[in-house]
Amino acid sequence: MSTVHAYAARKANGALEPFEYELGSIGPEEVDITVESCGICHSDLSMLDDAWGITRFPLVPGHEVTGKISRIGDHVSHFSVGDRVGLGWHAGYCMTCNQCLGGNHNLCSSAESTIVGRHGGFADTVRAHNTSVAKLPDALNAKIAGPLLCGGITVFNPLVQFGISPTDSVGVIGIGGLGHLAIKFARAWGCHVTAFTSEEAKEQEALDLGAHDTINSRKPGAIKGAANRFDLLLSTVNVRLDWNSYISLLKPRGRLHMLGAVTDPLDLNLIPMMFGQLSVSSSPVGSPETIRKMLEFAARHDVTPVTEHYPMNKVNDAIEHLRSGKARYRIVLDR
Repeated sequence: MSTVHAYAARKANGALEPFEYELGSIGPEEVDITVESCGICHSDLSMLDDAWGITRFPLVPGHEVTGKISRIGDHVSHFSVGDRVGLGWHAGYCMTCNQCLGGNHNLCSSAESTIVGRHGGFADTVRAHNTSVAKLPDALNAKIAGPLLCGGITVFNPLVQFGISPTDSVGVIGIGGLGHLAIKFARAWGCHVTAFTSEEAKEQEALDLGAHDTINSRKPGAIKGAANRFDLLLSTVNVRLDWNSYISLLKPRGRLHMLGAVTDPLDLNLIPMMFGQLSVSSSPVGSPETIRKMLEFAARHDVTPVTEHYPMNKVNDAIEHLRSGKARYRIVLDR
């Protein structure tokens, strides 16, 4: 038994308070991670607010963890105590279903989320199944790498899954926590990258992040002027837009891929999609193999999130900063 010191909310929309709980004996395929840093994701806010109706209180959020292995189970052979690792949205998989056996662990219907029904990384220690934990390449700065474990893999996964070519034209809708990483990954992938934003102040920021050009969606005619231009549009927003206008920007066989958690139904005109053989799709994070590939790619091409840092004991200040919409672009808690 060991005592974990964490920060937990005891009710929906409640403040995070110091919280202790006991870790039992470690399972044979589990590892314990001493947390060094943990990113804050909008999914943490959704869980804190019980927006999805799946939160169990007390809740210890945090699923963008970086730290060092402090203990390993008897059947874990590819980690050693002291290894620097990362942990994202998933903390375990069934390892027996067709999805797991086919390498698509992120689609496992029994996958365990790091913060759904278990305690996450706003703590000094977090436990997970070894398969969901990834070693961090030495070239990555572990202090700022946490957001790659959720936001980063979310935007990287479509590049792999859909065989995006370095000669493709990619548009990124929304320049925030997800969008700024989408720009960086797509640019490093070799694509021509266009950033869509409704904020004039973010146009130069998007160019500084690596976008080749920008489109201000509030300017009359700006979207129509980009018709038939994109192979892939990555939407990172969680608000309702005129999706048919964006679909008109796709080349034949192009794809609008939804990464932001939009809860409103999509109102789509089928006929233009049919004749252009266009697709609308979505995806969750990524498999352990794709996460490892993403980390190696990020290390090789110096893809890093833009971060703001708070000490973990200022977690409520950090949460309020994220709620304000003023974060640039990912917030990380440091211990």
